[in-house]
Amino acid sequence: MSGVDIRSAQRPDPDQVLVDIADYVLDTSIDSDEAYRTARHCLMDTLACGFQALDYPACTKLLGPVVPGAVMPGGARVPGTSYELDPVQAAFNIGALIRWLDFNDTWLAAEWGHPSDNLGGILAVADYLSRTRIARGEEPLTMRDVLTAMIKAHEIQGVLALENSFNRVGLDHVLLVRIASTAVVTAMLGGDRDTVINAVSNAWIDGGALRTYRHAPNTGSRKSWAAGDATSRAVRHALIAMTGEMGYPSALSVPTWGFYDVLFKGQPFTFPQGFASYVMENVLFKISYPAEFHAQTAVEAAMTLHPQLEGRIDDIARIVIETQEPGVRIIDKTGPLDNPADRDHCIQYMVAIPLLFGRLVASDYEDEVATDPRVDMLRGKMEVYENEQFTRDYYDPEKRFIGNAVQVFFNDGSTTDRVAVEFPIGHRRRRDEGIPVLVEKFRASIGPKVTPAQWELLDAVCADQARLEATPVNEFMALVISAG
Repeated sequence: MSGVDIRSAQRPDPDQVLVDIADYVLDTSIDSDEAYRTARHCLMDTLACGFQALDYPACTKLLGPVVPGAVMPGGARVPGTSYELDPVQAAFNIGALIRWLDFNDTWLAAEWGHPSDNLGGILAVADYLSRTRIARGEEPLTMRDVLTAMIKAHEIQGVLALENSFNRVGLDHVLLVRIASTAVVTAMLGGDRDTVINAVSNAWIDGGALRTYRHAPNTGSRKSWAAGDATSRAVRHALIAMTGEMGYPSALSVPTWGFYDVLFKGQPFTFPQGFASYVMENVLFKISYPAEFHAQTAVEAAMTLHPQLEGRIDDIARIVIETQEPGVRIIDKTGPLDNPADRDHCIQYMVAIPLLFGRLVASDYEDEVATDPRVDMLRGKMEVYENEQFTRDYYDPEKRFIGNAVQVFFNDGSTTDRVAVEFPIGHRRRRDEGIPVLVEKFRASIGPKVTPAQWELLDAVCADQARLEATPVNEFMALVISAG
């Protein structure tokens, strides 16, 4: 890069990252049955998260058109609601629902994130396109098209995250949602190679949101709608590019003005592997607990210890939590916790609740539970340390573990067992154990919120891989919307 003459007005060839992303979304066939099977389960899990979020007014107040009355009959529909919106605003709605409770899938590497956040843009555009095509007498997209887009969005976001840490330069991981969604949505809209490159270049030029809303002392609810904002912005970029609007070929690499120099300390991205279907195959599901993923196994350990604490809460001297380095950096938090978004990113809080009550559900982050004086009493007795083996296993590409250990010490010198959990139920190595729990999450979350006829058909379609893949998108969406 140092040899580039920034005074020259000659337009360079596109950055290789832009080219590789465009070639992948347009030309790579996905031939992994495991990836498609996992994508089906991911779709079910992600919709379940969105339907659970409908119970929270803090989320639902953000839904609907951007201004009252700005609806689009025949547009993209929002699961669990009766809204029909333009695809940009529908993507925001769906993305906010998906992410609200911090309960959807997760990817952990140098950067972390939640690849199913991309479903906001994918599902909105797929429904919009399908309904538009039907109105013109053309064939709609099928749910296999949606699953393919999900696999590719997961892959772009996840591979970019393997060795490139955006959080260490203060940027939020939803940046990668915007990049991945822009690429796959532009392809879905029919964009060619140049159009995808143009769209993705503009997505990089947006820069990145600051992570401050995820960290004390500013933790707040924006972290629950930031991904909806990112995936909706991606749809906007795709639509702009489809008009023939120009792109910026060296948006990443140009000296002084490019992403690398402005926002990434002058370092280009590194890639240990190309794009295929690795990320979807290895994605982590948050099946049992709506908790920041670095604490998932800590919650499992605390649940195991709960029976040993019956009648002994007041006798606790200290509680030791061992976690990975990212867990210390992100969710080790002391002092007052201001709101649910603060609490679900505090490892001490996420351990205290199951130790006390033998559960952790989304409502446990609300004030009614948080004001129980025993919660902060236990938090005050907790010591959080990095376990270096957990950190090594976390970064090992053959493992991708997220280990935690919890042990309770009493005033009389006795202790509980030290309970260590290396990887959670949502890990690839626990798929056989985890998928039945995922299916139950899907059924419990959606079944009561749609009509019996909708649910009977939806449950049957999602249980059958071939049947789901063959289902037209518009017909699938009709099964997940509210009539009222």
